[in-house]
Amino acid sequence: MSENSYSVFNAMVDIVASPGKALDEIKGHTSWLWWPLLISILLACGLMVYYFSWVDFPWLVEETIRGIPAENRAESADAIRSFMQPGRSTLTTVIAVVVMTLLIFLIQSVYLHLANKLTTGKEISFGQWFSFSTWTAFVGVFGTLAAFIAIFMSDSNRLSQEGLQVLSLNSLFVHASPGDPWFRWASSLAVINFWTLFLASIGYARWTGAGMVKATVIACLPWVLVFGIWALTI
Repeated sequence: MSENSYSVFNAMVDIVASPGKALDEIKGHTSWLWWPLLISILLACGLMVYYFSWVDFPWLVEETIRGIPAENRAESADAIRSFMQPGRSTLTTVIAVVVMTLLIFLIQSVYLHLANKLTTGKEISFGQWFSFSTWTAFVGVFGTLAAFIAIFMSDSNRLSQEGLQVLSLNSLFVHASPGDPWFRWASSLAVINFWTLFLASIGYARWTGAGMVKATVIACLPWVLVFGIWALTI
């Protein structure tokens, strides 16, 4: 395939099938970032819109209350019942998805930009690092698709939001219940995250020329710190 015939659609396939090639091509096509960014956000927002229109909402409200520590449950129950309405929950969740996605990519891009300046000094722009962040996280769409499958295969419309995280460590390995110390931690970390970190490690090495060990340490360090400190506080 010639350089001119390689397209953003080839990159979306290769980020899974041939990540090294995709990451090499992405470096020179910063404008391509809009495709993985918009697809990821729109798919995640579509999931939440569909979920809140499908789920047994009164059950979801009570399930949310049951997930609160027993000592705070009584005083929080009325406020939760008043706040949680289908339309309001849908709107706030969609806004949160958009804002948090952009914020995470922004923070990661700043981190990688600074890490590169301090470790290799390669001429890579902030925009390129933002593109890098969106592309390495693009495999997260498989987690969203898995959540859709979980809804379609559910025996009833009583499925918690944590139940959508079918690829989380909690769903696959830990099996903690709401209220258990490790529930939130294990529900927030999924096998897709390890895939993303693998792509980020490969990409950082290829873009900067850093050794694979060094690239892996730089790519994984924020996640290790966040989830490591969180684990120590449990």
